[in-house]
Amino acid sequence: MAAGAPRIFVSHLAGVPVFDPVGDQVGRVSDLVAMLRVGRRPPRLLGMVVEVLSRRRVFVPMTRITGVASGQVITTGVVNMRRFEQRPTERLVLGELLDRRVTLVESGEEVTVLDIAIQQLPARRDWEIDRVFVRKGKGGVLSRKGETLTVEWSAVTGFSLEEHGQGAENLLATFEKLRPADLANALHHLSPKRRVEVAAALDDDRLADVLEELPEDDQVEILGKLKEERAADVLEAMDPDDAADLLSELPEEDQERLLTLMQPDDAADVRRLLAYEERTAGGLMTTEPIVLRPDATVADALARVRQQDLSPALAAQVYVCRPPDETPTGKYLGTVHFQRLLRDPPFTLVSSLVDSDLPPLGPDTPLPAVTSYLAAYNMVAAPVVDEGGSLLGAVTVDDVLDHLLPDDWRETEFHEEGAGHGR
Repeated sequence: MAAGAPRIFVSHLAGVPVFDPVGDQVGRVSDLVAMLRVGRRPPRLLGMVVEVLSRRRVFVPMTRITGVASGQVITTGVVNMRRFEQRPTERLVLGELLDRRVTLVESGEEVTVLDIAIQQLPARRDWEIDRVFVRKGKGGVLSRKGETLTVEWSAVTGFSLEEHGQGAENLLATFEKLRPADLANALHHLSPKRRVEVAAALDDDRLADVLEELPEDDQVEILGKLKEERAADVLEAMDPDDAADLLSELPEEDQERLLTLMQPDDAADVRRLLAYEERTAGGLMTTEPIVLRPDATVADALARVRQQDLSPALAAQVYVCRPPDETPTGKYLGTVHFQRLLRDPPFTLVSSLVDSDLPPLGPDTPLPAVTSYLAAYNMVAAPVVDEGGSLLGAVTVDDVLDHLLPDDWRETEFHEEGAGHGR
C-alpha cells in the first residue's frame, strides 16, 4: 500500500452523502461491492451502491469516485441511473460480509466480523479490502464480550471462493491477472456455455476490455447473451470506435435498441462513427483523443497524458483546438507530440508548440492512405478533421493493424503461443 494512503472502515461510509464535482448531492452510500478472489488474496472493491434521491439504488464504479473522505464521497458526476443488480461474483460488504462468523488462521478460533477496512492501491484508482476488525467469542455484533482486534484479510478464513466451490467464479479468479488480450484468447477456447458464464461474471469495464480483443463472432455471441441493459452498459464502457464496430455486426433494429438504452452522450459518439464507412479514417477513429485549449500549459498536457486509462497511442500526442473541447471541437490548430512536451518548461503554452505543418486526415480517407500516412510521418496516431476544421477524433495504429491483419489473426500460432510470455 502507498505510504500514507488512507485506510477507511466501511461502517463509516454507510449512509454518507455522495456529491458530484460541483457540490450537488447525488445520493447516499447504501453499500459497497467487492469481488472475492481465490485463496486469501484481498478482494478487489468494484464500487459503491448509491441510493439516489428517487430512492433507486444504482452502482457507481470506484473509477468514477474521485474522493472518499470522512463524511462524504465525491464522484466524477457521471452516474448511470440504471437500477443496481448484483452479479454472481459480487459480494455486498455491509450486507453480506459484516456480522459474518470466520476463523482466525493462526489459532483456528471463530470470530465475528465487526468491520472491514478498505485502502487504495498506490498510483492507481483500484481499491482493495485489506483489514478485518473482529471480535473473539461466540457473541454476535451486539455483544460487548470478547477481545477485539484488527487483522489482515489473509489472517482469517471463511470468505474465499475456493471454500464454497462456486464454479465459474473460480475460473474467473484464475483469469484475474491476465491482460485483456490474453483473457480474450482464453475465453475464445472455452466452451460456448462456459465462455458466456465467465463473460457475464466480469464487471463492465473488464468485459469491455476483453470484448475489444475478441473475434467478431465471439463478441456478437457474448453480447447477445447479456440482458439488453447490461449489454448497453458494456458498450458504454468500450472505446466508441470498438463499440461501433461491434454494433455494426448486428441487425439495424438491434443496433437502435441498444443505442437507445445507452447514455445519450455515449450513444451520440457511437452513432457518429456508425455513419462512416468501416475502412475509412472516420470509421477507424476514436472520438476521445486528448484535446486541449490554446491557453493550456505543458503541465496541463502532461497531467492529461499521465491518465492511466489512455492507450500508449493516444497518450503519444495532444491536439490543440478552440472550444468546445469535446469532439467535434472548435477549430483544430495542430498537434503537440509527447516528446516535445518533455523538452519545454511546464508553464509553456501548448499553442506555442503545435506542429501545424502536419496535415490532418479527412474522415473519408481510405484505410490504405491512413496506413501510408502513419508510416510516412512515423506516427502512432493521426488527427481526423472535417471540412469545417473541427477535430472529429484520432486514428491510432492499433486500430489500423486490426483492419490490416487477417480476420483470424487472433487465432494464429504466434498469438496462442505468445500469450502470457514476457509479461
